[in-house]
Amino acid sequence: MRVTKGAQIVAGTALLALAVAACGGGGATESGNTAAGGSDTPVRMELGEPQELLVPTNTTESEGAEALAAVFEPLVNYDENKKAVEAAAESITSDDQKVWTIKLKAGNTWHNGEPVIAQNYVDAWNYAANQDNAQSAGYFFGRVDGFADLNPGEGKQVTAKGMKGLEAVDDTTLKVTLAAPFSQFKTLLGYTAFYPLPKAAFGADGKVTQEYGEKPIGQGLFKLDKPYKKGTDQTIDMSVYDGYKGPKPKGWTKLQFKLYTSAETSFNDLQAENLDIHDSLPPSAIATAKTALGERYQDQPDAGIGYIGVPLQYNPDFKNADVRKAISMAIDRKTIAETVFSGTRAPADDFINPAIDGYRQGACAACAYNPAEAKKLYESAKGPAKLELGYNADGGHKEWIEAVANNLRANLGVEVTPKPFEKFQAILDELDAKKYTGLFRMGWAIDYPSAENYLTPIFGTGAIKTGSNYGGYTSKEFDDLLAKGDQAATPEEGLKFYQQADDILNKELPYIPVYFYRNNSGYSTKVKNVKINLLNQVEWSQVEKA
Repeated sequence: MRVTKGAQIVAGTALLALAVAACGGGGATESGNTAAGGSDTPVRMELGEPQELLVPTNTTESEGAEALAAVFEPLVNYDENKKAVEAAAESITSDDQKVWTIKLKAGNTWHNGEPVIAQNYVDAWNYAANQDNAQSAGYFFGRVDGFADLNPGEGKQVTAKGMKGLEAVDDTTLKVTLAAPFSQFKTLLGYTAFYPLPKAAFGADGKVTQEYGEKPIGQGLFKLDKPYKKGTDQTIDMSVYDGYKGPKPKGWTKLQFKLYTSAETSFNDLQAENLDIHDSLPPSAIATAKTALGERYQDQPDAGIGYIGVPLQYNPDFKNADVRKAISMAIDRKTIAETVFSGTRAPADDFINPAIDGYRQGACAACAYNPAEAKKLYESAKGPAKLELGYNADGGHKEWIEAVANNLRANLGVEVTPKPFEKFQAILDELDAKKYTGLFRMGWAIDYPSAENYLTPIFGTGAIKTGSNYGGYTSKEFDDLLAKGDQAATPEEGLKFYQQADDILNKELPYIPVYFYRNNSGYSTKVKNVKINLLNQVEWSQVEKA
């Protein structure tokens, strides 16, 4: 349970006092004969319930993305230097950053045996971009020439069959023409939204079928064993696809994602060896995990950020930037990071995470704790006397949200009510529908390693409708700087403009950064060589049975 992808939002980060004997509740249960052992028994990993069915074009949160990453192979992966390297693609080239040629590796097949062809990418991307299909990942295709033709606006009819900037030149060659140069385009292509879709995904009406969403046919390492019935099933079961040409795991062939709604249950299952991999260990259990797991406990840098979200477009109480600054200055990030999170988080002081080029220490001046100035500013800005803090209870966010609430009560003299939502999906649905008007817990994990990914998908004006701009923030100056960064001749030149856009966020605080993540994971004695990549996803081909 992590942050949003691509829109990828953090569901995890449990902050619960966990005991080995605690029974918890609401999560998956062990059937008794699925412990990782022989090659016919699955490796089991914890996961929260995906927000939607398993369709790449409609998946912009971390839980669904984690499952889909096992089923599909992206065009690019990322190396240790955060550089994009070809995966399903043989090569990705451009002479002008505007017209891109993607050559696919020959011989790859779908799980149904059909060959993977360039047209599969064209079909998937056009489907995602078409406003009639209401796909949550549609916004990511906004840079392709012809996106506007598929998005004429609410109440207007789509007449174009697809984006004119997409062309399958032949079975292994995809030509992509952007509306304007974008130096980060190759880096973007590792994201979930850019997976292809087979012909079998579409029904007679041209829509992706529910049947496909329950049992997606991919071209990656694993294929689903049976349909996943969302809301009913407590596991998503997969097996290695024999036709996959990339590296395969040694000593095992089956993977099972166990779905949990309780942090206590998942951590206890790991300690009881009823779970093999847990990639978001509760911070308050770190001391226990270090002792109990020993070398099987892992702590590593993470590119995620935890925020307090602000419904700017949907609640006039927060329109004044001074109100938001006062709330930010009233939060004691250092104490929350060190005490509530047991030192497994760092106080946030920028909208860009330190793990990614572009971060600047102390860039967010209003992120510095200053309770006296906060109260003075809040009163002069006539901030609301009552505040509500929404959060998803399934991720164990109660403790740090309560800590923030206590800060605001003490330092601003206001009434603060934390509001738990049972599942991460529930708060996302409320935000998608623009119904929730309180402050809300939000987080972000990168979709691809670029400073731009902390900016455009969350705060760009175009991301209000189809991206992850849940607060409805809009700024022409911000959007213009993003465009300049996108169109720069090199990533290095583009970074200067992205940092200027970041300066606007640090000044206006459309969200309030609270902490930077670290990844704390653990695994059972039944597996070894567990590695978690930059996108907070397990490198399954490297995992071995112990």
